[in-house]
Amino acid sequence: MSAAVRDSSAGSSANVLLPAGTRPEAIKIAPVALALAERAGPRPIIVHSGQHGDVVEQALGPFGLTPDERLVVRRTTGSQAELLAAMLPALDDVIRRWKPAAVVVQGDTSTALAGALAAFWRSVPVVHLEAGLRTNDLAAPFPEEGNRQLVSRIASLHLAPTLAAADALRAESLPCPEIVVTGNTVVDAARLIARRNQPPGDPRLAVDGVRLVLVTAHRRESWGAPLDRILGAVGRIADEHADVRVVLPAHPNPAVRAQVGRVLGRHPRVWITDPLDYPDLVWVLRRCALVLTDSGGLQEEAPGFVVPVLVLRETTERTEAVDAGQAWLVGSDPVRIVAQARRLLAHRPRWPADDNPYGDGKAAARVVDALESLIRRNRDHAPVDDF
Repeated sequence: MSAAVRDSSAGSSANVLLPAGTRPEAIKIAPVALALAERAGPRPIIVHSGQHGDVVEQALGPFGLTPDERLVVRRTTGSQAELLAAMLPALDDVIRRWKPAAVVVQGDTSTALAGALAAFWRSVPVVHLEAGLRTNDLAAPFPEEGNRQLVSRIASLHLAPTLAAADALRAESLPCPEIVVTGNTVVDAARLIARRNQPPGDPRLAVDGVRLVLVTAHRRESWGAPLDRILGAVGRIADEHADVRVVLPAHPNPAVRAQVGRVLGRHPRVWITDPLDYPDLVWVLRRCALVLTDSGGLQEEAPGFVVPVLVLRETTERTEAVDAGQAWLVGSDPVRIVAQARRLLAHRPRWPADDNPYGDGKAAARVVDALESLIRRNRDHAPVDDF
């Protein structure tokens, strides 16, 4: 079903736009859309920005959601400039037609930046979901660190997932300093899917009598030589542990897939798969002995399933799990990766399942509370631009 009420019409000031162009965005806005739809207040309007093909629909599907709008973005060069130049007028037109009370952008993608700019230029409040993550290094992650810092300068409401993220925002003397700590909505999403306990679509994932190790490496800074080092370490981990099966969803980029296949394609204990549907990913995560990843989402989800994480980056904007002894920074150094994996597979750490520093599964409700408060304060104020 659409996130919006079926008989809703464009032009209602009770609409809240939720743009998403990537799989993580779709997963993280889904609990917000569901929480908004359950209340009598603002209606969620999900907009597929066109950034990444069909992955938005695939990610929303398990939550019973579909986009209300899908934008067509034609790309030839693949550059960030081309993508932003295509999305901006399309998002501007959506905002002009729906006249939303707020636009909620998630994280640090090109869609988030384009959605924030389009809303700001229309004098529509920008609400930044997952605000305040920082490495303070514009080159890592690139371009995400720059995107999220830019969004923070024009946001009217900052929804920080953790106290540390809120502190980072307060240190920046923001023009609009309203910050609400909500937790991360990906924890809500993972719990919603886990409660269904449905079997995986790929029967290989349902094997018994082995320990699963989940590996993902998708960030651009990991491509090339760093990825070769990571893949070599993964192969060695599989060599050393006969009861381990590595599940490695390969990045869709052809060059990356070729690199993964070249290094690990013939290893009998490494299963190279297409990107997993979210329910299958959660199914694997719940049964994992260890996660190796450069993904932000997995760093946030794994602690809730008491799964230790090796972070395949030199820095992380998600330091809470590292501080809690639930994650370890290992970069792409094969010696560090293998040594830490050996230690954790020999003596797996344990902590209470509710001890997830990224949230308690109630983030979406807090997000909607903050949204409704913002809209109430603004409802009597006429916009500068009359659309």
